[in-house]
Amino acid sequence: MAFAQWGMDIVGPLPAAPAQKKFLLIATDYFSKWVEAEAYASIQDKDVTKFVWKNIVCRFGIPQTIIADNGPQFDSIAFRNFCSELNIRNSYSIPRYPQSNGQAEATNKTLITALKKRLEQAKGKWVEELPSRPVGLSNHTWTATGNTPFASHTNGCSHSYRNWVTHYPD
Repeated sequence: MAFAQWGMDIVGPLPAAPAQKKFLLIATDYFSKWVEAEAYASIQDKDVTKFVWKNIVCRFGIPQTIIADNGPQFDSIAFRNFCSELNIRNSYSIPRYPQSNGQAEATNKTLITALKKRLEQAKGKWVEELPSRPVGLSNHTWTATGNTPFASHTNGCSHSYRNWVTHYPD
């Protein structure tokens, strides 16, 4: 079921961008492969809580499960209480074995590869590139589903949107 199970992870540090942002908080829906990402200077448990509320709960509804690593941002009393209040089950990957949260790790790799291509040209402006990268991933046809996350979410086609993202001016 789409948007019921999300994998979350933190990527960074990346080259410092405006406002000293150098970390990415990334969430990926396990079923549709939909991606949400946001840049931060540092990431605390309160940031993760706000991110989940704003980018997942308010947009897609309350998920059943969030899978993350054992980082203090995800394994804090405040974040556990937030999830408990919404009946979200916390699941944690095996320490020092990130592959146990495979969906998040796969998304990280794809998103970072896309950002690195632009980093060379943008010289530290990766935060400005960030909004278009999850959109690009959400319009990518995934082998596992045979569909794009956007189409899975909307039962529609996003060809014109995909073309707009591809040709977005620098």
